[in-house]
Amino acid sequence: MRTALEIVFWVCAGLIVWTQLGYALALALLARVLRRGSSPGGDTRADPAPAPPPVLSLIVAAHDEESVIAEKVENALALDYPRDRLELIVACDGCGDATAARARAAGADVVLELPRGGKIRAQDAAVERARGEIVAFSDANALWQPDAARALTAAFGDPRVGYACGQVRFVQAAGGPDASNQEGVYWRYELAVRGLESRLGSITAGNGAIYATRRDTYIVVDPIMGHDLSLPFNMVKRGLRAVYVPGARASEKMVPSLGGEFARKRRMMSHTWPILLRGGMLSPRGYPPGYALMIFSHRLLRYCTPGLHLLALAANVALLATGAGPLYAATFALQIALLLAALLAGALPARPLLLARYYVLSTASPAAGLWDWLGHGTAASWDAAEGTR
Repeated sequence: MRTALEIVFWVCAGLIVWTQLGYALALALLARVLRRGSSPGGDTRADPAPAPPPVLSLIVAAHDEESVIAEKVENALALDYPRDRLELIVACDGCGDATAARARAAGADVVLELPRGGKIRAQDAAVERARGEIVAFSDANALWQPDAARALTAAFGDPRVGYACGQVRFVQAAGGPDASNQEGVYWRYELAVRGLESRLGSITAGNGAIYATRRDTYIVVDPIMGHDLSLPFNMVKRGLRAVYVPGARASEKMVPSLGGEFARKRRMMSHTWPILLRGGMLSPRGYPPGYALMIFSHRLLRYCTPGLHLLALAANVALLATGAGPLYAATFALQIALLLAALLAGALPARPLLLARYYVLSTASPAAGLWDWLGHGTAASWDAAEGTR
């Protein structure tokens, strides 16, 4: 009995450490080894004259975004991209405010007024209308750097690339929001991992602020599943690459509080579980072996981390009940210390405590999202997170 408990504890603990830290370290080591083994020379022929950039349709799906849509349109039209090769489409998803009128007044090329069907269906309708060979997508509150469109479309110079996402930076709103949300710390780590995945093969997830596909490889997915997770792995299954382009930069406001961030992640996870369990992500068919390991390590294990933590804690308690030695007393103390630090963060907002609370709540969000999806399903549409506009 004790041996079985020890196996459960160490397997769970090992999987948690692997998905949270070991995976990134392994990617970094592998990337370093491959870089050392590559030839320092290469093709020294002069590059041909640069071709004009592809025609780009930039699609912004919006639901009741009258407060930010004009700024978004102005930002898009100010991109360093030939105006005659840039088409801006605002797809209004059942808007009940002045979003459509303000988008037209700001200069959007096409404004679609659609019945409420959710972000994905609004994007589908915009792709049907688009004339660009590359279709890019952005959120209404995400602002692109002037060179972002050129950097993003340049990735498609490689015919193997079917999907590209850029770098999104979360910024605090003016006025100093609650510093309890440590999303920025997590996101910097996630982008570093994404860069390594892209260098070694393909990324396992994108983001909604700045990404693009070829129009002829665009994939229509279930409206509750979303593009961030659905498109990258589906591109890989079709023999294409999904890459990260750090030079394509965008920014958007961070959710002001950790409570709001938890609610956002919970909602996102209610859309993630359908992708994982019935959307094809777990099926290895079409995956190269390395990419299958990436999906297992950085997606499946991460989403299962709440269960792994609970199993590890339960096994640890059972081991102590059997008279296990000081090692298991120490591991139990570490787990309790993490929970106590998270609880204390509300009264004592020190950075280590805030990070502990962020970790605990973000780790709990997959379980909460699964509960929501199993309990009452997931709607295709949602409203913007409070404080992000």
